[in-house]
Amino acid sequence: MNIVFIGLSITSSWGNGHATTYRGLIAALARRGHQVTFLERDTPWYAVNRDLQTAPYCTIGLYPLVSELKRRYNELVRNADVVVLGSYVPDGVAVGEWVVATARGVTAFYDIDTPVTVANVKAGRCSYMTDDLIARFDVYLSFTGGPFLSATQKEYHIPEVYALYCSADPASYFPSGKTQAYDLGYMGTYSPDRQPALAQLLIAPAKVWPQGRFVVAGPQYPDSLQWADNIARIDHVAPEDHRHFYNIQRFTLNLTRADMIQAGYCPSVRLFEAAACATPIISDAWPGLETLFVPGEEILISRSSEETLHWLRTTGEDVRRHMADRARQRVLSAHTPDHRAAELEKVVADLGRERKIAARDDRWYETLPLAGKSI
Repeated sequence: MNIVFIGLSITSSWGNGHATTYRGLIAALARRGHQVTFLERDTPWYAVNRDLQTAPYCTIGLYPLVSELKRRYNELVRNADVVVLGSYVPDGVAVGEWVVATARGVTAFYDIDTPVTVANVKAGRCSYMTDDLIARFDVYLSFTGGPFLSATQKEYHIPEVYALYCSADPASYFPSGKTQAYDLGYMGTYSPDRQPALAQLLIAPAKVWPQGRFVVAGPQYPDSLQWADNIARIDHVAPEDHRHFYNIQRFTLNLTRADMIQAGYCPSVRLFEAAACATPIISDAWPGLETLFVPGEEILISRSSEETLHWLRTTGEDVRRHMADRARQRVLSAHTPDHRAAELEKVVADLGRERKIAARDDRWYETLPLAGKSI
């Protein structure tokens, strides 16, 4: 297939979790024989923090304004087999209106921020999607599954919905036997609604256990934040260094944004990356987590600083390794980019069959004796 993605950014991972998902999924699609083009707005923030100039698995096109996007890529979008618009695209409403009006193939909205998108659409403050526009795509692909997705379909009269979770590429994420420099680490861009959980599940345990070794990686944390002496700070970890970062931790912490906890069934890409590296995960609790990893056997849940400290101090090495290995096998069996690419292929194939059936049914009159004659 000829597939076009229009997304936030594939060229820069700086404060942009979308990049990892796009890179993995599109590389998998290319391995499966598809031709992919990725279009993104050439914004100053990503331009100065660009860590992917070109990609062997897709053509990258940068555009300065929506008018230029339409002028340069109108024919490409019109003739593509599939056009996928991602969440948080600048001027996304204008871009989406153009996509659904122009594309002849399957159109999809890929919502990497589903609960946030839905909450903002409902409040009328979403800059990249509206309730009317979302229903005009052929399919809504969501980072969130479970009951929230079906409820969203019903509320906004969306034709088709599918959960298309993030994933981890086993070629990039695997155990490397590095010396573990930290007892617990966390990687994530600063988010006000995640900060209370970070304070409770990592910062507080670090203060209580000064012998412990902790690390927090990610940009945009306020200078006013006070870190304990045994918490190392890393401003940014480039994607090619994620594997090393996970491999030097005894445990890694997974935290979830408030809207995503409320919606449930919304795993982060960091969850799968850490598991693929066979790094044991301590996670906050949210509905649907148990459908991805078995608590107590493949992942540990913490609801307090005391519980975090309990896992760090009492989990034996054999138990820790066994749990990590089981989590890695779970990822390899169900949560790689190749799994997601196959799922996307199936969605497109199913929609294609539905279109053929609809087209056939629309021509029922051709079987009548008067077909082709004036009545």
